Amino acid sequence: MANYNDVMPNLREPRIGGIILCGGHSRRMGSPKANLPFGPQTMLERMVEILSGTVAPIAIVTASHLAPPRLPPEIIVAEDEYAGTGPLGGLHAGLTAIVPHAEIAFATACDAPLLKPAIITELVSRLESADLAIPRDGEYHHPLMAIYRTALVHKIEDLLSAGIRRPVELLHHVTAHEVDVDLLRPVDPNLDSFRNLNTPEAYHQALLDAGLETP
Repeated sequence: MANYNDVMPNLREPRIGGIILCGGHSRRMGSPKANLPFGPQTMLERMVEILSGTVAPIAIVTASHLAPPRLPPEIIVAEDEYAGTGPLGGLHAGLTAIVPHAEIAFATACDAPLLKPAIITELVSRLESADLAIPRDGEYHHPLMAIYRTALVHKIEDLLSAGIRRPVELLHHVTAHEVDVDLLRPVDPNLDSFRNLNTPEAYHQALLDAGLETP
């Protein structure tokens, strides 16, 4: 597990943190996705391992109805301040936790175990002077596979206070670099990083594709 000083050299300036959201209800999966086994690890442990070689610190955002995950002490565990506001509230909690440590943060969900770390570095390289760099597939955006400036926590707080919950609404209020997903294929040819495991079928297929046994 990398500590704060072991992140990749090309990401030292500016420092980049990581946010993993795991506070959803997992209704379609039937059980909390963060705790599902993925090889010898839980899904959340795998996500932490994937991110830890590239970003630091890492903040895990969980909901109050879930037990705190068992993770190494250097991992920050944050709880949604705006309960019931979905991913945008989770982003607020994660960015709030990362603000003291980093200028930018990569945000993802706990159910993307096929994430390629090179996606993070590629998106960082495309941020430039923008407030966020977000992948786009046609009309669809991927707010939980994006780079955010931690200073956006204040803008997100304003949106939440106004009753806005959809992360893509942030695009109307900040400067964003929208990155076509096809531009990311050189580092992730099949775009496996964008595979969220929302159903048991998707979960079992991801295990098979990773060469792991299904439970």
